[in-house]
Formats: sequence, structure tokens, C-alpha cells
Amino acid sequence: MQKDAAGQPVPTVISARSPIGLLLACAMACLPLVAQAQQGLRLPGTEERSPYSSASPFGQDGPELPRSGGTSPLDADKPGIESLDRIVAVVNQGVITESELQAQIHLIEGRAAQTPGAGVPPPDELRKQVLEQMILQLAQEQYAADYGLKPSDAEVDRAVADVAQNNGLSTQQLTERLKDEGVSLDTFRRQLVAEIVSARLRERETASNVSISEGEIDAELAKSGKVSQPEYDIRQILLKLPEGADQKEVARQKARADELVAKARKGADFGALAQENSEAGDAATGGSMGWRKADDLPGLFADTVRKLKPGEISAPVRSPAGFHILKLQDRRDGGATTVELTHARHILLPANSPETAAEAERRLSLFRRDIEAGKADFAKLAKEFSSDGSAAKGGDLGWLYPGDTVPEFEQAMKSLHDGEISEPVQTQFGVHLVQVLGRRTDTESPERLRNAARAKLREAKGGEAYQQWLRELRDRTYVEYRQKSDAASTH
Repeated sequence: MQKDAAGQPVPTVISARSPIGLLLACAMACLPLVAQAQQGLRLPGTEERSPYSSASPFGQDGPELPRSGGTSPLDADKPGIESLDRIVAVVNQGVITESELQAQIHLIEGRAAQTPGAGVPPPDELRKQVLEQMILQLAQEQYAADYGLKPSDAEVDRAVADVAQNNGLSTQQLTERLKDEGVSLDTFRRQLVAEIVSARLRERETASNVSISEGEIDAELAKSGKVSQPEYDIRQILLKLPEGADQKEVARQKARADELVAKARKGADFGALAQENSEAGDAATGGSMGWRKADDLPGLFADTVRKLKPGEISAPVRSPAGFHILKLQDRRDGGATTVELTHARHILLPANSPETAAEAERRLSLFRRDIEAGKADFAKLAKEFSSDGSAAKGGDLGWLYPGDTVPEFEQAMKSLHDGEISEPVQTQFGVHLVQVLGRRTDTESPERLRNAARAKLREAKGGEAYQQWLRELRDRTYVEYRQKSDAASTH
């Protein structure tokens, strides 16, 4: 479960999502039967006891994208086997077979048929797109296996158990549900492997290739308008260059600037160096420019000091006036912002198709009616039916800052009075019943705001880095198409 800036666990409604959250969400999206089990469906042949249980039949969806490559090239090319399941693409040392490709195409067509307004490309184009997606997925799993990132059987066992527990089932019951839907446990395990691999590769690329500067955080905060800009206490030394200075004069002043930087970094008093050498108007005060916001500084200065830590000295910076040497004496963040916090709780039912969303709304409307009539207790219903991690606490989400939850959920909270219960609210996580328990004002510290901005930037950059890595992985993957028409892929 993801954690907030204070290191506390965050429930499913929170807007950012952790790798395990993505894994479970994918498992839910791939298996409507699991979601329906969560909504109170009993095992076939058992008596329906709860008045809130779902009345809808099981759906027909299967997993989104099972991993390819389980067939050996040698086996697939044996006489009598190729005609039944010929190879359509060789991917490094693995293969994708016609049956695997057709199974995935049929899943996508079936899902589109059940989604109003959804369409699919013409058959030839759909085949190319699905095959390309399967090639990239298989290449990722091969890479993960080579670098020790592929989950072990024990880790996959735990993931299966987590999905079962999250849906109120035993592993055996989950297996039976899968079987009822025509999905083998092996296929489901391969889906989980694919999701774990994708999450690990993304985290690996984010950790190794993504860095967030203090300047980027400043810009993000300024854009959001949540906090005033940080201020910088700066000293400078200016070595002027006359207009039209020749190369020799430029080199001489640059050498002087380099020498002064070296002295300052070795411990010489910067103020004294400024008084003796600087040609700026503030030389008499040791080059002190005082406290300045980034917007009050020349762009060249702002870009430079954002990269410095207090006490650090910059390399010489060239401007039309000459060479500047900057020292960041200190830095302070803008004042804390006053915000309204909301204490809320919710009941979450999964919704991965229009049919299950409609059923979830129906059931939550019943919950709302009975709670308001005094016939049911919100916390007890949350503990029994909610699929969120907060269920054990009666759906209590604690005190939430603005921006902590997805927009639809936050808008619902804003529209409620204390104690009021919302109509069913649909978000990317499912359908919610929301109750506001109270409100209070507090200050959102600069540290918390900076941590939140850093996390937001890291998520955005991480996605970009991962997509770039995927493109590079695809470029260096050996692929042999066995049909010329497949080779005309758009890659």
C-alpha cells in the first residue's frame, strides 16, 4: 500500500498508485468474477443470505494480456503440431504462437463488444497491434529473467494469495472462480508475473534515470499556487568584461574567476574576496545581495542558485556584464499555507464494466437508504463489503488534505455537509459511498508540499523514462515474423 508524506499507509482512493496497487487493480480489471465475488456473490449452489448481495450473473471477461512465449520453438515446429499451433513470431529465444495471438484478439474483441461505444480496428490492423503488444511484453519478461527481476514461484504464490484475500476468497475459491470463467490458474499467474515485471522495470528505470532538482520542485509549487516561492540569501563577486572584449581579455578574467572560486572553496572568506575583487555595487558589503525570491533574480542567477545547497559556491557564470561567482548563504521556504482538511470514510465496490458499475451503484444506494433510515451502520457495512484497505477500520480514511484523493472523490467530499452521505460516486477504482465526518483547518507545511511536488514530478518523469526504455528495448529485440503480413507492423 502506498504511503503519504508522513509515511502512513494510504488507502485505494488516493490518487497516486503504488506497484502493488497497480497489480491488484489489474487483477481486478482482468477478472470481473473476482470483483463480483467481492460484491457478495456466493459460491454456486450456496444459499444467498445477504439482502445486499449482487443479483447479476457472472461476466465473461478474461485476463487482459496473458504472457506469451510458453511454447517451445522446437515443439511448435514438429510435424502435426505446426498446423494446429504454428509460430507467428520468434522473439529472441521465445516464440508467440497463433493460438496465443488469437486468444488475445478474441479477448479484446469480446471486451469491446460488452462496452457501449467501444470499437476495434479492422481485423488486420488489430492483429498487428495485438502482436506488437505481445512482442513487447515477452521482451520485458526475458529482460527481467536475465537481470534477476522476474518474480520467483513463491512470490507469485504470495501475489495470488493477496488477490484472493483482497477479494474475500481463499486461494482454492479463487481457483474455482477462475475455472468457472474458463481461465486457468496458470494463465492468471502469468498475468500477475507480467504486472510484477512491469512494475519492477518501471521502478528500476525511475530510480536510475530520474532525478528531481530543487528548482523543478520550486517551479511545480509556483505553478500550483500552493506556497510562496523560496527565498535565497546570496553573495556575489563580479569580474567585469568591457563591451567588445577580445578573446584574450575574456580568458584572463575567466582565469581570475576560476582562481577566486578555488580559494573560496578551500575556505577563504567569501565576503573578504568580494570586497577585494568584485566590481559590483555590493562589493563593499562583501557581495551581499540579501534575501531574494527567484522571480526577483536575473534568470541566470535563479537557475544557478536553485542548484546550490547552502554554503556552496558556483562555478563562474558568464553574463553580458562579465563573470559572476555566486555563494548561497542560506535558503528559506515560503510560509505555510492554510488548508481545510476533511475527515471522511467510504465504502468501495469494484466496477470493471458498465454492468458491474450499475450493480455497484444499485447496492450502494441500498446501503445509503438503510444507513439514513437507521437500519444499518456505515462502519459495519464497510467492514463487510468494502474492497478498500480501509475496510478493517470501517472505511475510515482519516484526515485528508486537498489533492490527497482523486478529483471525483474530492469533489464529492466538497459537496457534502458534516455527517452527510453521498450518492454513489464512480472513480477509476470503482464506485464509492462517501460520508464526511468533520472538517478542520490546518497549515500545510512547506516540507509536506515539497514532498508531494517531488512525488508528482517523479511519477511523471518515471513514466516518461519507462516509455523511452521500452522503445529502446523494442529496438534491440530480435523479432522474426513468420508471416509477411505481420511483418508490416507499425513498429
